[in-house]
Amino acid sequence: MSGLTHIGPDGRAVMVDISDKPVTDRVAVARGELQMARETLDLASSRQSRKGDPIAIAELAGIMGAKRTAELIPLCHPLPLTGIHVDILPSEGRSALVVTATVRTTNRTGVEMEALTAVSVACLTLYDMLKSADKNMVISGIELIEKTGGTSGTVHKGAA
Repeated sequence: MSGLTHIGPDGRAVMVDISDKPVTDRVAVARGELQMARETLDLASSRQSRKGDPIAIAELAGIMGAKRTAELIPLCHPLPLTGIHVDILPSEGRSALVVTATVRTTNRTGVEMEALTAVSVACLTLYDMLKSADKNMVISGIELIEKTGGTSGTVHKGAA
């Protein structure tokens, strides 16, 4: 494992200087899920709750979250994002909604944090939208499953 890039030689936090890195197309895909009671999944899948369509609202919240990542993560570079897609689908055979976010840019640094933030914000929004129906929901498995671009090229991680 290489050294930590956000810690300077004096032990203080630093924002990585990316000015010498090449501009490349970069894509990151992240995933997470919200586990819930079957009745809550049915309610979410009907796309109606007392607060509105929880899936549509959470997809929009995920997009908004990706766009604001640099405001939330202190050493994250603000990036011009060229594409953000958030999908929320019921899991096959489990009582959960699976959130997948794909984020794109053409830049000197990747969009992994933006994809992870999109998934996190979408899961939190689903939780907020559905908490009145289910107090036992669990957000889990938020992970980066793929990234492309940059010097490390394509990285695929274990997607469940």
